[in-house]
Amino acid sequence: MALGLAAKKEIVAEISDVASRALSVAVAEYRGMEVSELTDLRVKAREQGVYLKVVRNTLAKRALADSQFADLDSALTGPLIYGFSIDAPGGAARLFKDFGKTNDKLKVTALSIGSGLLGPEKLDAVAALPTRDEALAKLLATFKAPVGKFVQTINEVPGKFVRVLAAVKDTK
Repeated sequence: MALGLAAKKEIVAEISDVASRALSVAVAEYRGMEVSELTDLRVKAREQGVYLKVVRNTLAKRALADSQFADLDSALTGPLIYGFSIDAPGGAARLFKDFGKTNDKLKVTALSIGSGLLGPEKLDAVAALPTRDEALAKLLATFKAPVGKFVQTINEVPGKFVRVLAAVKDTK
């Protein structure tokens, strides 16, 4: 079905908006997949906070031209489905990797986390990127011991701590 100029502009604007908010993008070839399989992939994408779209490559190139994902331009050939990770940088890569385990027709062709074009061999590395919550938990885990010791020290010697704070304040 032919798209009019207004519809094309709308698609470019939509993809451009999503790309401006996305943390990463994964592009995969879906040749040979059935409609039911694509529907299943879309359901999983919604559950995982991944924006999934099949769009003409020429329109995608226009939409991504002024974004952090402009480097994907050379990799946009063939029938492609675009997965934009909105919530977690590895979201789309993780979705495509997990879905590819049960469906060998989905082939990741390119990835970008805004720092250059990555090939399909980097799928595992990008998919392993932590979610925001996982990253915060790891960060807090590194602080746990030193902060606990600091709080314990404050509780044990409150007078000494007040004198230390006063001395620090006086040096400013």
